[in-house]
Amino acid sequence: MPARLSFGRWSYSLDNVIVFFREQGKGMVEPKNCVTLVKFLFSLTILHHVRDIKDPEHPYSLEELKVVSEDAIELDDEHNYVRITFTPTVEHCSMATVIGLCLRVKLMRSLPSRYKVDIRVAPGTHATEAAVNKQLNDKERVAAALENPNLVEMVDECLAPTYE
Repeated sequence: MPARLSFGRWSYSLDNVIVFFREQGKGMVEPKNCVTLVKFLFSLTILHHVRDIKDPEHPYSLEELKVVSEDAIELDDEHNYVRITFTPTVEHCSMATVIGLCLRVKLMRSLPSRYKVDIRVAPGTHATEAAVNKQLNDKERVAAALENPNLVEMVDECLAPTYE
């Protein structure tokens, strides 16, 4: 059976694909199986969706500020689960919840609805980590935040594409 990668309405054949990974201290190595390759490609796809989100306070993207990275994306396609762990730029970042909301909204708009999205602050990187995590993963709080027109405008600004 040919290996295929399906994502939303897109489907890719992996029959003739050879991907090498760079492992720390080992150089380039082949993935051990197709599942590794699929997880890697999905992680890259998800990173592609969130990498250009603009920081609400700085004129840079979340990727440029190292707020999000490939390593911070966990994916379980079998259980339709995605987790992004982001790292605020400073411990007392006042925009951590807005950044998390931007990530959630972008994934809500980009991924099929079957995915459960979990957004987290990296452990030990924010003074109110537990409160931010609770707020970002509470459906009622997210829904209430998205009813606030000022907040929605800020999120839309962060998600707007930049043409350079």
